[in-house]
Amino acid sequence: MTPPNSPTLRLRRLATMLRQARESAGYTATQVGNQLKWSSGKVSKMETTETKRIKADDLDKLMDLYGIIDRDKRAAMQALAKDARQRGWWSKYKEVFTERALPDFEAEASVIRTFETQMIPGLLQTPAYAEALLRGGRFTDSEILRKKAEARMARREILVRHNPARFRAIIEENALRREIGSKEILKAQLGHLHHMAQMPNIDVQVLPANAGSHAGLCAPFTVLEFPDPLDLPIVYIDTASNGLFLEEQDEVEAHSVTFSDIQGSALSTVQSADLITSIMKSLESPHDHRP
Repeated sequence: MTPPNSPTLRLRRLATMLRQARESAGYTATQVGNQLKWSSGKVSKMETTETKRIKADDLDKLMDLYGIIDRDKRAAMQALAKDARQRGWWSKYKEVFTERALPDFEAEASVIRTFETQMIPGLLQTPAYAEALLRGGRFTDSEILRKKAEARMARREILVRHNPARFRAIIEENALRREIGSKEILKAQLGHLHHMAQMPNIDVQVLPANAGSHAGLCAPFTVLEFPDPLDLPIVYIDTASNGLFLEEQDEVEAHSVTFSDIQGSALSTVQSADLITSIMKSLESPHDHRP
């Protein structure tokens, strides 16, 4: 099976390699532009990923100028440029995802840590729960709702594929009790959550309602880490529009520390599983106990 690729992550990695190569060769971006007779800013745009598609010829010229002669390294950089020009599965959901989409980064993430306060995290949702959740927003065409739910289900593949991402979720207790759709939908969702929490690559912890003051009195967020050291971690914060990505090291570190602090206030994975089971039982109707 072909390993998943993130075009944006590949472009980001190539941009880092180009910047490092330029600095090692002792050039400024302006000097490189003058040497290659390129327009002002072209080099900088490549190094900041503002240029989404780097031509093979342009990449060869840069590698020649920087003295990159190792055939394997040149081939690897050209491969990154080619991968960056590909389109991920999420590109067919134009009504759902913007140009910079969360699944783009999830595709190659090795560790995903998410803190959620209002709902079950998207990667752990059932189809019925996701659809009911989406119907709670503004009136939207049913076909768009269907595609949004379908796209959310497609994202779950990263948790069950070969060499899956490690997923760490902290969920506020109130999110587990919020009746999305119906009691039946919520009960089935909690059953799915309990099942997924038993997978070796998934940890689910509940932040109890009686935790009082804690580090999680902030907006929900997700921290994504990647296996290649050139791919620095990022933070994703969902918004009412398209979502926000944070890449500055101090911002990522602040959210990573906050996640660890919230873990200290959350129940253990075993205690969390027991609480999920208890909430499921509270949703059972009297008919469920009839012989």
